[in-house]
Amino acid sequence: MRIITGKYGRRRFQVPGNITARPTTDMARENIFNVLENMVDFDGLTALDLFSGTGAISFEFLSRGCASVTSVEKATTQYNFIRKVRDMLNEKNLRQVKGDAFKFIETCSQKFDIIFADPPYDLPNLNDIPQLIISSQMVKPGTLIVIEHSKANDFSALPAFFQKRVYGKVNFSLFRIPGAETEPEAQTQTETEMQTEVDNDNQ
Repeated sequence: MRIITGKYGRRRFQVPGNITARPTTDMARENIFNVLENMVDFDGLTALDLFSGTGAISFEFLSRGCASVTSVEKATTQYNFIRKVRDMLNEKNLRQVKGDAFKFIETCSQKFDIIFADPPYDLPNLNDIPQLIISSQMVKPGTLIVIEHSKANDFSALPAFFQKRVYGKVNFSLFRIPGAETEPEAQTQTETEMQTEVDNDNQ
């Protein structure tokens, strides 16, 4: 696992061979964070990483200046790996939750500036996740939500959706809770536009 940039930039950690997570590819992670950096200043923000897997997203948030990150992962191997990396970095601003992401969404009352969810692509109730987050107590005006998914999912009709990004086989749907001073204009890219973007990012 490689942290792309920030105070931990270029640090690498050996992922256990028995890990069951499907980590976001480096290319997709770098590109989506470039997009997010044009929308928000990470410095001082609170972030939530649901279905954390290897914790790559959590550590990317922390590396870029988030004041606190909550990582939710129920698999023991993944949870222990995240804890190991946290200890190696001596990172005090990572809160780990070992448990079910759906239960966390239902019961958590803490509000976050950014929520990132990367559920398994074959999760039967994956389609419910964006609306559950949007309707939860975890959001506030301006909360930015990023859902990673396959091309089989289309969330463009949901409230607060404003953009979709595609990098190879990785799809990201972006939402922002209304009420912030500056709200992004709704944008849905065509397949041709998305492929052009992917080609340009790979150059």
